[in-house]
Amino acid sequence: MDSQTKRRLLLGFASNWVGKLSSTMIQLVQVPIFFHYWATNVYGDWLILNTVPTYLAFSSIGFGNVASNEMTMLNSAGDREGALRVFQSCWWLIALICAAVGALLAPVLYLVPAARLLNIHDVSWSDTKWIILFLGLSVLLGQLEQLMSAAYTCVARYPYGTFVKNMIVLAAFAAMMVPVMMGYGPRTAALVFAVANGIGTVLFGLFVRKDIPWMEFGWKHARFSEVRRLTPLAIAFMGFPLGQAFNQGGTLLAVGYALGSVDVAIFASARTVSRVALQMVQMVNNTVWPELSLAYGAKNIDLLRNLHRRACQTALILSTFIVLCMMTFGPWFLHHWTGGHVPPSQGLLSILLLVVVVYSLWSTSSTLSLATNQHQRLAAWYILGTGVTVLFTYLLAVRYGLYGAAASLMISEVLMNLYVLPVSLRIAHDTFPAFMASMLHYPASLRPGVLLARLRRGKDQSESTPP
Repeated sequence: MDSQTKRRLLLGFASNWVGKLSSTMIQLVQVPIFFHYWATNVYGDWLILNTVPTYLAFSSIGFGNVASNEMTMLNSAGDREGALRVFQSCWWLIALICAAVGALLAPVLYLVPAARLLNIHDVSWSDTKWIILFLGLSVLLGQLEQLMSAAYTCVARYPYGTFVKNMIVLAAFAAMMVPVMMGYGPRTAALVFAVANGIGTVLFGLFVRKDIPWMEFGWKHARFSEVRRLTPLAIAFMGFPLGQAFNQGGTLLAVGYALGSVDVAIFASARTVSRVALQMVQMVNNTVWPELSLAYGAKNIDLLRNLHRRACQTALILSTFIVLCMMTFGPWFLHHWTGGHVPPSQGLLSILLLVVVVYSLWSTSSTLSLATNQHQRLAAWYILGTGVTVLFTYLLAVRYGLYGAAASLMISEVLMNLYVLPVSLRIAHDTFPAFMASMLHYPASLRPGVLLARLRRGKDQSESTPP
């Protein structure tokens, strides 16, 4: 692994960390501000209205992800014209889909009594429609921003593209907070948020045009054949949010049917605490994803294999470390975080944390299939595994209570490992014994003996230095 690759990985991880930090800041900052300037019931209606436009994110199907992978692999292989062809083809497809959805959204909102259907009482019927429209347009603009971020990914500048996209999100949020703190209501806040996102999208496009001159915005290179070729891959990407819906919402419904709402609250709270490690695993996956596409496009199998091994090793180390910490402090935190409503169950949390460790291996390994657009069967297996898990969650919860429900989550993780690892090893031209041996190998500079020697040298130097 050369120094440039290591530098991009470091910057990519830092960019993803900034993204996670900014989203955490938004969550922490917005709650006290909204509660201070808006009535609690108005803020509750705002939260409900925010959930509706998120479903518009599915409008681009999965073309943003597929296009990013394809452009990166083509440009890495020296086919810049092919990358431009994919960019323009998907740009116009996503733009037309978003325009059609936006145009359809307006008359639907005009005809449908959205406030009554959503049980909105403290925001007027008219404002409800406008808020959904403004927030919906913001979500649609995000689909175009994803493709512009892909332009930076394909030229190995994904840390910068990720950073710019994160800054647009942060700037739009900051702009929205201004009218809120000036005493304006939800409709004005949604309008400012949409305008800020629109300005951010235009600026992002100007950045792309300036930094990557050959990445032209036009239709000269667009081809319907490219869209037709990528459509099955894009549709397959939709299997992952569907599987996540089974894995998260479906299992909660199963617990609810089997044990009741009180146990749902306990189960969901414990699972939320256990999933802290997943955030770090996702950061590893997002960081290594573009590099896998670059290596695969350049047919650099040695680098591809090394990236896959190191990513899986890092994910396992991080998840195991965080899990051990959560096993120690998690029950106490869970009990106090929920105000004493959830008992500090060491057994329940331990099972859920073990699920996270098993998840981390296949999740990171599957990034290889995702980054190289070889994910169609992976999506089918994920839907199958999570669907079966929902059924067993209900059956085991009825028989063994919350411990059975938690243990049932291991079913999909084991199934995914059985499928994902052989596929990833085949793509990376790796063998299972060599892969497992690599999980126990790490640089000599990090070996305990070397680290202890460094500590001793540092201590000896500090003692020999005169005060």
